[in-house]
Amino acid sequence: MRVAALLFALASTFAVQASDPLSPGALDTAADLRERALADDTGYRIIESLTTTIGPRLPGSEADARAVAWAQAKFESLGFDRVWTEPVTFPKWERRSERAAVVGAHAQPLVVTALGGSPGGTVEGEIVRFATFAELEAAPAGMVAGKIVFVDFAMERTRDGSGYDAAGPVRGRGPSVAASKGAVGFLMRSLSTSRNRVANTGITRFAEGVTPIPAAATSLPDAEQLVRLLARGPVRVRLELDCGWNGEYTSHNVIGELTGREAPDEIVVIASHLDSWDHGTGAVDDASGVGITMAAGRLIAQLPQRPRRSLRVIAFANEEQGLLGARQYAQRHAGTMAQHVIGAESDFGSGRIYAFNTSARDGTHALSRQIAGALAPLGIEFQPEQGGPGPDIIPLAQAGMPWAWLGQDGSAYFDLHHNADDTLDKVDADDVKHNVAAYAVFAWLAAEAAADFRTPAPAE
Repeated sequence: MRVAALLFALASTFAVQASDPLSPGALDTAADLRERALADDTGYRIIESLTTTIGPRLPGSEADARAVAWAQAKFESLGFDRVWTEPVTFPKWERRSERAAVVGAHAQPLVVTALGGSPGGTVEGEIVRFATFAELEAAPAGMVAGKIVFVDFAMERTRDGSGYDAAGPVRGRGPSVAASKGAVGFLMRSLSTSRNRVANTGITRFAEGVTPIPAAATSLPDAEQLVRLLARGPVRVRLELDCGWNGEYTSHNVIGELTGREAPDEIVVIASHLDSWDHGTGAVDDASGVGITMAAGRLIAQLPQRPRRSLRVIAFANEEQGLLGARQYAQRHAGTMAQHVIGAESDFGSGRIYAFNTSARDGTHALSRQIAGALAPLGIEFQPEQGGPGPDIIPLAQAGMPWAWLGQDGSAYFDLHHNADDTLDKVDADDVKHNVAAYAVFAWLAAEAAADFRTPAPAE
């Protein structure tokens, strides 16, 4: 009986192993990649190179073109099998100068930055404060006509970036709502957690039929100064912006690919975006993602054989002004999107990854579970009901591509996001290695697995 039981147990073990989508050999390679990545500084050196030799990369700027050439050369130097570009055309927004000040009895300068998409112009008026976007939406038009709207929403610091999601309408729609109610200008407390006197930019959009008005953000200390002044009586502000749309520009998505040995037409994507805003050097947003994904691809390129599927590393163009590179990629590749097995994006700085999930959203999903097990030695937890696609992955996911989430600790990310403090000295080299290790393990296993991720989410 004991022999029979032992044979049954062995047979059951082999059956489980045979049913798993990842072989022991694939998992051993993942473990080797993990250890190599933790001892390799390629990711940090790529970040250093991009932020130092190119600097800020505003879409449509001269630096945008230099960044594309830099990315092509970098992919080629890292050993990718194919490197190419795909054009991305968009309206070009330019920033030339910006200034603001309180005028009158308490005259003093304010630190401001124009929001991307704002028109230029000089306006002066009494400010009307709203604590939330909802309050602005509900305000009668007569309350703000001829005045400057000031939205003083304080964004919450969170690990997963949910505070930013909650605050997003203030910048994205606030200026348009203010303009529709007759305001002559818009000023907002930056979507930021920084106590430094820096203002955070970012894109805004005006609804069709609404005449755009000058729109800017001010630093947290300046926003609080305005609140103190308002407690003493009416406050007038003068806002002077020289910026605006200026024709069209064609940039490029830059793509490096490792060709799959058995199923080259099936594609695993790991992505970042090449552009940045123009005050800092775009080190955390998103040179870090560029360095992390390129370095992960390089480690896989150094293996004795290519993975079963192709691995495509994409540096998208113009994420900052509306995911434009990703949207045009999804349109261009619509006919092959069913062959895009899964995609993940690094676009949340370089904080350590603490969680993993895929769009299968099922704790029993065998491939997700096995990859999570390979990530666990890095301190990464499997969180089957959490996460979502990175920004540039959203258009691809909407076209049917499964997504993976490698959740980074973003507790300090919005101290730097879109402001002048986003510079290389804020990037921790060891944290970058941790990210590279996670992306290399994920990308290798997703590209090597016998199964894929097209398992529907469980019913709600």
